[in-house]
Amino acid sequence: MSREPGGNGSQAGPPVATRPEGIRNVVVVGAAGAGKTTLVERLLVEAGVLNRAGSTDDGTTVCDFEEVEHRQRRSVSLALAPLVHDGVKVNLLDAPGYVDFVGEVRAGLRAADCALFVIAANEGVDEPTRVLWRECAAVAMPRVVVVTKLDHARADVDVVVAQARSAFGERVLPVYLHEDGGLVGLITGDHGHDAQRAALVEGIIEESEDETLMERYVAGEEIDTALLLRDLELAVARGTMHPVVPVDSTTGVGAAELLDLMVSAFPSPLGHPVPTVFTPAGGPGPEIACDASGPLVAEVVKTTTDPYLGRVSLVRVFSGTLLPDATVHVSGHRSAWAAVADPTTSHPDHDEDERIGALSVPLGRAQRPVEAVVAGDVCAVGRLSRAETTDTLSSVELPVVLEPWRVPDPQLPVAIEVRTKSDEDRLGAGLQRLAAEDPTLRVEHNEETHQVVLWTMGEAHADVLLDRLAHRYGVAVDEVEVRVPLRETFVGAATGHGRHVKQSGGHGQYAVCSIEVEPLPRGGGFEFVDRVVGGAVPRQFIPSVEKGVRLQMQHGLGAGWPVVDLRVTLTDGKAHSVDSSDMAFQTAGGLALRDAATQGATSLLEPIDEVEVLVADDLVGTIMGDLSARRGKVQGSEPGAEPGTVVIRAQVPQLELRRYAVDLRSLSHGSASFTRAFACYDRVPDHIAARLATASG
Repeated sequence: MSREPGGNGSQAGPPVATRPEGIRNVVVVGAAGAGKTTLVERLLVEAGVLNRAGSTDDGTTVCDFEEVEHRQRRSVSLALAPLVHDGVKVNLLDAPGYVDFVGEVRAGLRAADCALFVIAANEGVDEPTRVLWRECAAVAMPRVVVVTKLDHARADVDVVVAQARSAFGERVLPVYLHEDGGLVGLITGDHGHDAQRAALVEGIIEESEDETLMERYVAGEEIDTALLLRDLELAVARGTMHPVVPVDSTTGVGAAELLDLMVSAFPSPLGHPVPTVFTPAGGPGPEIACDASGPLVAEVVKTTTDPYLGRVSLVRVFSGTLLPDATVHVSGHRSAWAAVADPTTSHPDHDEDERIGALSVPLGRAQRPVEAVVAGDVCAVGRLSRAETTDTLSSVELPVVLEPWRVPDPQLPVAIEVRTKSDEDRLGAGLQRLAAEDPTLRVEHNEETHQVVLWTMGEAHADVLLDRLAHRYGVAVDEVEVRVPLRETFVGAATGHGRHVKQSGGHGQYAVCSIEVEPLPRGGGFEFVDRVVGGAVPRQFIPSVEKGVRLQMQHGLGAGWPVVDLRVTLTDGKAHSVDSSDMAFQTAGGLALRDAATQGATSLLEPIDEVEVLVADDLVGTIMGDLSARRGKVQGSEPGAEPGTVVIRAQVPQLELRRYAVDLRSLSHGSASFTRAFACYDRVPDHIAARLATASG
């Protein structure tokens, strides 16, 4: 297929693209252990970027360059590795495969225009692979399937292809077969695989815009190879066909063919839709196109902190040309699109101008300076001190904001405490930087429990965050049990008497009051009723009694949690002409409420969340049983948006949800997901309350 080169083709310096049509942005996606990073190494060797491939076991690969990746021996971050093949610049974006890092996958999908979907020949199509396929399908990402680990003892390419076709559709079709240690192309050549070639050619022709092509093919006409390649490119770009290429990353078999397919059949940035543009105020923005001479519109898809370079932003340029040392407008308005408002200000909205630093083309850890980056390309930007991941960079004259990609809601809370008081200031700075880097992290400073809680995607995500805190920012923390904010209330009517009398020479303190207490329905709040007769409590001190009761409600009673859903009636009292005061009656009001708590029964209330679980229909019984075991009340279920899925709605105590993100993943083999939102408070069962009292005591 003809194409116009867009880069200089030299592997000695950083590859530079001059036109969008000469760029391919390719995200490498697949389940953990599928061989994605090793595949990228082999492609870099094939393109002449590297002399030899590194090893994931030795920590010598280009893309796994973070120390935490070396320590944990897995990819945890999106990494860029560009190369040039046939004059086309290919930006390979290696995304981690573990489900905890789906935010990195979505960042890669936003930066890319097509995907290499990697499946290991010895593992096949498992549930994590299906989840990642749905991630790609949700954003209509064109995909080529790459089958790796061909040299494994249990490798079976034919079985994997059959599994992929069953799971992802009949348009998953091999364009190469693995045979006798090499590849056989099905589009060209006489290879004796007529049935496989016929299936591929018919699949391509069915996607063709030429309605006469099928008739000519059925009539026995030999279809021109160039025509088939053109229609294959159209089908791939539309996402309606997914060619399969086997690649042996150890020997390099298939690497050249895969590179050829990427530059010939993958869409350039011109063939991929540009995200929707808005004004910073939220109105419709101007129409933009992937044009190097257009207005600047770019997006921060990843943020990292380098100990020597400071904050480094990985940026995809959608329009215009980005120049070093330019002043750009930085706009971040993610909360405007969030389904649930973020109460913690981990990612505050902002609009401001900022001067950027140098531009570079990363190759793993290495940063290679460039003089300009055109629309469609990806680069690293230095000195963007305020921009966070998902922020938009635009011209100062025409500021805009891109609608951000869907950021998954973190559901696993992890409470932390610093080991030494001297680390408290550094903890705040470290968490602020981590939140700027990672949109899937939410930092909560809970005013009720006085805990710092990291809302994470799972245990692996939490491990990485704590590792970075310790080794990057020098803050050692301990993980502690997450406390759930409870409430107290009265379960029946009671009376209370408050007496605050002190004489110590001069003006003393004198206040006496009597109250009646009765519970209100859930959510009833607080009511204060004045039924004092005969001036037993002077009018000016009645608000003081109410204030004292409210303060005591905030501080709690026996368990120390705030008191709610209460009506307090002031019935009687005594005052002194000299020694009574506002403060004395406040104290007496609080004492009266505490006395009532000793006279009448109180109860703990726990927060209840409205939970929605999206699960495969064959696991509905298992998930419902687990929810019931968590004291959940199933409200109902309904078919999910995707075939074969069900949405289960239930109300579940927050006390039982602290580890639910981990447990649900285990129960569903990683296929289920859930959302939660506060619903109400309800009474804690006596045996649970006794256990809580023992734990707090």
